[in-house]
Amino acid sequence: MTAGNMDKVEVFDTDSKGRGLKAKQDLWSGDVVFAEPAYAAVVFDNLTHHVCHGCFKKHAKLQRCMQCKFAHYCDRTCQKAAWTEHKNECTAIRNHGKAPSESIRLASRILWRMRREGDIVSEDRVTSIEDLQDHLDDLSEEEKKQLTLDIEVFQRYWPSNEQQVGMQSISHIFGVISCNGFTISDQRGLQAVGVGLFPNLCLVNHDCWPNCTVMLNNGNRDAVNSMFHTQMRIELRAIQQIKAGEELTVSYVDFLSLSADRCKMLKKQYYFDCSCEHCQKGIKDDLMQAVKEEDGKKPPEETVKEVIEFSKMTLGKVEKDREEGLWANIVKLCRECLKKQEPVLADTNLYKLKILSLASEVLSYLQYFEEAAGYAKQMVEGYQKLYHHNNAQLGMALMRAGVTHWHAGLIEPGHAMICQAYGIILVTHGPTHPITKDLETMRCQTEMELRMFKENEFLYYQMREAALKNQKMQVMAEPTGEYIKELFHRRK
Repeated sequence: MTAGNMDKVEVFDTDSKGRGLKAKQDLWSGDVVFAEPAYAAVVFDNLTHHVCHGCFKKHAKLQRCMQCKFAHYCDRTCQKAAWTEHKNECTAIRNHGKAPSESIRLASRILWRMRREGDIVSEDRVTSIEDLQDHLDDLSEEEKKQLTLDIEVFQRYWPSNEQQVGMQSISHIFGVISCNGFTISDQRGLQAVGVGLFPNLCLVNHDCWPNCTVMLNNGNRDAVNSMFHTQMRIELRAIQQIKAGEELTVSYVDFLSLSADRCKMLKKQYYFDCSCEHCQKGIKDDLMQAVKEEDGKKPPEETVKEVIEFSKMTLGKVEKDREEGLWANIVKLCRECLKKQEPVLADTNLYKLKILSLASEVLSYLQYFEEAAGYAKQMVEGYQKLYHHNNAQLGMALMRAGVTHWHAGLIEPGHAMICQAYGIILVTHGPTHPITKDLETMRCQTEMELRMFKENEFLYYQMREAALKNQKMQVMAEPTGEYIKELFHRRK
């Protein structure tokens, strides 16, 4: 789909949420509703030397801009493609003596583009920057102080030989970034590496049980002929059938929180009261707080309260041990907590799911795959009862669980989970995304192994053991727990 094509949507005024977007035609699960290149985007402050400032892909070796010594790129192709956006920034950084924070850099890039092109609505942009919500009136005292500091830094950074920006204009831009800055991920879609502004996406309203999801496509500049290069862009993708005239929605926060907690989060971060059906009716809250029942009897309230408190305490200890890399200690804490949770909490209880997720992730890292697989299976079975059937987080969890089962030699359940993950990720990420391609490779490999396993189980395990002996021990990625679960980037 051509980036910027908005033929399938139209702007409309909602009853209570301001402007929104609705479908002009029937859409099917997996359809790209629209694709939109970033109006402006910057790499996070702590990753400026590790991520390309043009395509936002992570690379071990990057070439830096020889003038400002700040921006880094994959190669000359990326540098040339990004020059229009970097040109003013390059001069400003040299004059200022150093690069300011990501929010100052993003605000400056937005203003430079507005100066170059004007702030007008067109066929590929259905709203102006000026018309986007800034929520300046809703800022807390602390946020107002931060805004004042940002404006002071911006004024020192903005070139003195350029037309100066009024307080109202720059305040508006900072407000827009604060509540509409979109989290940009790396090429694998696993780590947040930057923040950008996508004006059309800003008009898509929130629903805790949405009909669309947003995925970042990092584009492709590998082709020799630049004619075949594609831009980095977001894709709004339908995750279920949508009828013409229906509002298009995405979820700004991860669904795995109680309705009241999601409402508090949305009010604090995005300044609105969620009125979606799931929040109003508390749908799935009962499952998220569920306890085990035996012969229709629930555990005493005092026991449940005690286990919940113990779970909270464990999560606090795990956070400290994670910072110090004490993985064996984390496993011990998780085992102890799960032992207490098992007779009391149901597998859909949020506290149990958190501990199961931690246990499976850390045990996989330590290569205790069989035990990790057992916890991962419990976890994804809980997720499947809570998440939308085409939720990207569910797809990623199934993929990790499938890989863990494969490592444990549990080929049948591993293949089944990888196939389920592939079906979800195909909808949420599309067929060309690196994760989808990885899953397709895994699916083919596990299918071939499963066929071999069914033909001769003994021979399969012999061949597998021989193959693994001939390979170097593969070290799993260190657990980070930093999977992207929120749509928009909120500065902390």
